[in-house]
Amino acid sequence: MYHFYGIPKYDLEAKQFGIFQHSINDPYLPIFRGFDDVFFAPHSRHTEIRREDILKTPALRLLSESLVAGVYMIIARGGREFYITGHSEYAPNTLHDEYVRDLQKGLPITMPQNYYTDNDPSKPPLVRWRGHANLLFTNWLNYYVYQETPYHIEDVKNLGDLTVRS
Repeated sequence: MYHFYGIPKYDLEAKQFGIFQHSINDPYLPIFRGFDDVFFAPHSRHTEIRREDILKTPALRLLSESLVAGVYMIIARGGREFYITGHSEYAPNTLHDEYVRDLQKGLPITMPQNYYTDNDPSKPPLVRWRGHANLLFTNWLNYYVYQETPYHIEDVKNLGDLTVRS
C-alpha cells in the first residue's frame, strides 16, 4: 500500500496476536456474500495500517475492521486490488506454533488473544475463522477473478479499472 498509495505502516508497541472479531462496512459487496454480521480472523503482526490514512485516500475503500485489531480489508481499483492485514489463511495450529517459537527464542510475547479454548494454552485452539476464510477466498476467486477475466486473452489489455457490482 505504501508503494502504490503512500500508506505507511506504523510499529506497534506489542505484537497484534490472536483471533479478533471484525465488522463489515458494506455487507452488499460480493466479497462478503454468505458472511455473518461479524466474523473472526487471525492477526499476527508487529505493524499496523491506520484507518485515518485509508479514509483520506480517495482511491481506497475500507471494507472491514476490528475494534481491537484495526484495519482488516481494503479494496482499490474496483476489486482489482484487495489488501488484507490479517491471516485468514492460517491453519488451526499456526498461532500456537508462532507462540511456542517466540517463547523458545526468549522474545517478548503474550499468549494469542481469544485463541485457546478457555484461554488456556494447554487446551486446543478454538477455530472460528475457517468458514469465513473459505468464503473470503471463494468469493474473491469467483466474483473478482473468474467472472471478471475475459474469455479471449487478447481482451485482457482492455480491462482497465473494474466497477464493483453488487
